[in-house]
Formats: sequence, structure tokens, C-alpha cells
Amino acid sequence: LTSFVREFGHTRVPQKFPTNPSLGIWVVNQRRNHKKYLKGDTSSNMTENRIQLLKRNDFGLKGPRIQTWERTYEELASFVEEFGHARVPNKFPSNLSLRLWVNTQRQSYKRYLKDDSSSSITAD
Repeated sequence: LTSFVREFGHTRVPQKFPTNPSLGIWVVNQRRNHKKYLKGDTSSNMTENRIQLLKRNDFGLKGPRIQTWERTYEELASFVEEFGHARVPNKFPSNLSLRLWVNTQRQSYKRYLKDDSSSSITAD
């Protein structure tokens, strides 16, 4: 993992990482064991020491979906800082997926306001 972080600058190892297939599987298992550990599941082999070692590499124990959301939110914050608004153009050259993400968040927020249970947005 440390070598991967040095090379790529993050810990989001693809599950089927061609250079080292077992690393992606190992990362998935670390996140799974961490969740079990937090729930008090004794089948987890996660320890406080292992958690600290993972955190040294800035290993996101929240899971890839939450990390992706937070990373994209930061990208939007950078866009707003640079342009003064959150109206991302359809073909924003430096980040084509940002517009799609913003639209998805807006649609989900509208559903949330209507008390629609299909919204992924929560009160917190």
C-alpha cells in the first residue's frame, strides 16, 4: 500500500489492480474488517494498531463511495473558488464528470425536499 501511495498519491486501489491484483483485494478486506471491528464483530482481525498503520498512509476507512463523494465535493469547492458559482458547464474541460455529479446532487436534493425516500441525501 505504501508503494502504491508513493506512486499514485492516494489509497483508492482498484479492486482489480493489474500491477498487483492482491493489493486491491487486500484493501477491500481492510475496509470490510474495519466495519466489522466498529460493530464489535469478533470475526474481524482488525486492531487499533492496524487502524493506526492504515491512517499513516491516509487510508480512507469510510469506504470508496463516501471518499469519492467527499473528493468530488472538494472539486466543486475548488470550482466555486475559481469561478464564483456552482454552475458547472456541460463540457467543463478539466473535469467532465463534475457537471454530472452536480446535477445528480441537485436532483437528489429536490427529492429530499419532497420527502422522497429515493433521495440519497440525509439530514446530516
